[in-house]
Amino acid sequence: MAEAAVARETLFALRETIARLEGRPIPALAAAAHETLADKPARQAVGIAKSLPEQTGFLPIGVGELDTALQGGLPLDALTEIRSLGLRDAGAASGFALALAARLHAQASDTVAAKSPVLWIGDTVATMEAGLPYAIGISDFGLEPQAFLQASPRKLDDALWVAEAALGSAAFAVVILEVRGNPARFGLTESRRLALRAKAAGRPLFLLRQGGEEEASSALFRFSVEPAPAPARPLPDGSVLGGSIGHPAFRLTLEKSRNPAPLSITLEWNAHDRRFAPVLDTQRPAFPGAHAAHSGADLPASADRPHHAQALGSVLAFDRQA
Repeated sequence: MAEAAVARETLFALRETIARLEGRPIPALAAAAHETLADKPARQAVGIAKSLPEQTGFLPIGVGELDTALQGGLPLDALTEIRSLGLRDAGAASGFALALAARLHAQASDTVAAKSPVLWIGDTVATMEAGLPYAIGISDFGLEPQAFLQASPRKLDDALWVAEAALGSAAFAVVILEVRGNPARFGLTESRRLALRAKAAGRPLFLLRQGGEEEASSALFRFSVEPAPAPARPLPDGSVLGGSIGHPAFRLTLEKSRNPAPLSITLEWNAHDRRFAPVLDTQRPAFPGAHAAHSGADLPASADRPHHAQALGSVLAFDRQA
C-alpha cells in the first residue's frame, strides 16, 4: 500500500511538471477550481478564474486582414519566426522584429512588460554582414535604447543557452534570437525546447533567421520579410510630397499559419504612433528599374534586352602599321 501511494505521488508530480513546461493548468489546481466554481456564486467564480494561470494574450498587428489570419495577433507566450530571404534583406527582417518589440512596449504601457527590457541575442556572422543595432536608430524606430540589451555569444550553443536562461527568468518583455541560415545544430528539437520555455514563462520569443530557408520548427507563425519601397511623405492636406521618403515599409508573407494558403501584404511602420498601416498597390512605388507593373507600352527600352549575354561576332584584326 505504501509503495502504491508513493508511486501515485510520483506520477502526480510528473504530471504537474509536464503541465508547467507546456503552459497548461496544473491538474490538481484545475480540479479544485472546477469544484469551487460549482459551489460558489458566479461573482466569486469570476475572481477565482482570474487567479488561475492563463495565456498572457496576443499582440495585434493592427491590420484587420493580418490579425484575422493570426487569429487575434501574435501569441505572447510562443515562438514566432521571422525570416529574410538573404542577408541583403537582414535590415528589413531586423526592422520588423524591432517594430513588433516597440509595439509590444506601447501595448503594455502601464504593466511590468513595459518596464522590462528587450534582449537581442545577435549572431556573430550575421552582424558582420548586417552590422550591430544602433542606439540612435533604435530610438528613431520607436524603441527606447534604455530598454534594449544585446548579447553577442561566439557560438550557437551559447546563444541557445542564453535564450533559454532569458526566457526562464521572465525578466524580458521579448527575446529576439538571431541566427544565420539553417545551422545543423539548431533544428526541430532545439526550437521545440525554446517554444516550451516561452510557453512556461509566458514570454514571446522571436526567432530572427537571416538568409535562411523554410524548415520544420515549433514556431506557431512564420513570416518572410522583404524590403519594400517607402511611400512618399504625406502632407496635412492629404497630398504627398513628391520625391520624399516616408515611413519604412515591409513586404510580409505569412508562410506558416492555420490558413491553407500564404498571405502577402505590404505594411508601413509609423514609429511615432507605433503602429502598422497597409500600403495599397496603387500607393506603393516601384523600385528604380522595376517594370513589372507597367504595361507593354510603358516598358523601358532595356526591357526588350535578353536575359543572358549574347555570343560575340567575328573579331577583326587590324594592321598595326601607321
